Amino acid sequence: MLTLSILSILRALALLVLLAFLLPLGTHALWWFARDSVRPDWSSAGLLGRPEAAEPALVRVYAARVGRWRGIFAHHSWIVIKPAGASRYTRYDVVGWGLPVRTDGWAADGRWFGNPPEPILVLDGAAAEAAIPAVRAAVADYPHRALGSYTVWPGPNSNTFAAHVMARIPGIDTTLLPTALGKDWTPPGRFAERTPSGTGYRIGVGGYVGVTLGWVEGIEVNLLGLVAGLDLRRPAVKLPGWGRIGLPGLAV
Repeated sequence: MLTLSILSILRALALLVLLAFLLPLGTHALWWFARDSVRPDWSSAGLLGRPEAAEPALVRVYAARVGRWRGIFAHHSWIVIKPAGASRYTRYDVVGWGLPVRTDGWAADGRWFGNPPEPILVLDGAAAEAAIPAVRAAVADYPHRALGSYTVWPGPNSNTFAAHVMARIPGIDTTLLPTALGKDWTPPGRFAERTPSGTGYRIGVGGYVGVTLGWVEGIEVNLLGLVAGLDLRRPAVKLPGWGRIGLPGLAV
């Protein structure tokens, strides 16, 4: 009887993995390879106008699919700021070659391997001005900035960096995309912590497996960096490969 119960549980888990992880990922892979090819391009996507000193402060977090077959799985995320009175944007990324933390390596709203960016966080005016010191401090104290510290999977990577910065911005009500592979990475020995929004908790093992429960993050199950889950606050499902399907996670 006990053996039958264990087998039933294992079958249920296998079915869950198939339906929630493998099936969405497989269908997205088929769509990804069937789409028109994208020419590598890092030019501006036109989301931001020419910066003017007279314009108010802004903070943006952008995400774009990564290049080639890796775009099936993941987005690359980065941070953009412009204080009030500044006549230029400042962009912060983490990348996998050379020193990881980069400043102004590409256009602030640039495409990534030809894939267009989408806004994840939008702050303007007083809200942005208040957030900019926290952004700068988070960039400066990002702990994985040494040569060789970047790891594509499961992290720390560009999305680990973006999650680190967003966790330092008080009062925001958005989170990184479920396809921001690496956002759930944690260093060895850290198994439980508050979510970046501060509205819930995450339990996990090094980004390989974990569960997140939070008002902003929703319900997320992480398996080998792939995320499936639900957002109850702004109703949506989260599927590996496809990402978020439902109401936008960014309040507009």
